Amino acid sequence: MLGRMREAARGALDFVYPPCCPGCQVILGRHAGICAQCWSSLRFIERPYCEVLGLPFAHDLGPGILCADAIADPPPFTRLRSAVVHDGLARNLVHGLKYRDRTDLAPMMAQWMVRASDGLIADCDAVVPVPLHRYRLLARKFNQAGELARAIAHQTGKPLSTGLLARKRRTRQQIGLSANARRENVQGAFSVAEENRVELAGKRILLVDDVYTTGATVAAATRAMIRGGASEVRVLTFARALSDHI
Repeated sequence: MLGRMREAARGALDFVYPPCCPGCQVILGRHAGICAQCWSSLRFIERPYCEVLGLPFAHDLGPGILCADAIADPPPFTRLRSAVVHDGLARNLVHGLKYRDRTDLAPMMAQWMVRASDGLIADCDAVVPVPLHRYRLLARKFNQAGELARAIAHQTGKPLSTGLLARKRRTRQQIGLSANARRENVQGAFSVAEENRVELAGKRILLVDDVYTTGATVAAATRAMIRGGASEVRVLTFARALSDHI
């Protein structure tokens, strides 16, 4: 009886809001899908790439190769992986989740992130989203990184910890800022409350965000968690901004 009621509810929802591709709006047979044409436009980030920063290489340079940025300015996190290049449909998906309340996209996006995680999730102790400041959270009503982290935790069975890390200072939007300005904008913006340090102590953390651009935000969040007692922080994002392969 309950199953039939759920089927009827889904049918009514599909009638009012028919499933369609988030890229081109063509009608699909199910929700949370992508049409073949839009799927072919996505640029998934695959090997070969930098072992630390996950930056894709145009040619395979051999195992363990690092990019110039990872050598010259090693990040505070141990490894970074991203699912797709931040352009075209991928950018539309991020904007849909972030600005148009399309939280229904999060499970699909999270599936791609899990696929791209390259071992980051297997032995992590907790999944932690990059937090929003409380005023921005009130204005936006939800945290897009939190939606992705929740879906990843659900799909992998890993614990979700949304309260370990706090954004104690309200920062400017990072869009349009230079790399140096981004670093200054988020410097000291994150903290771990004293009562959370026991829970964080010695933990391997998977830090989740929607887009990696210069890395300023996840680096600042990582430093706060390391100061708070975490033994290691890995970073997983849905998209990564790239000029091109190197």
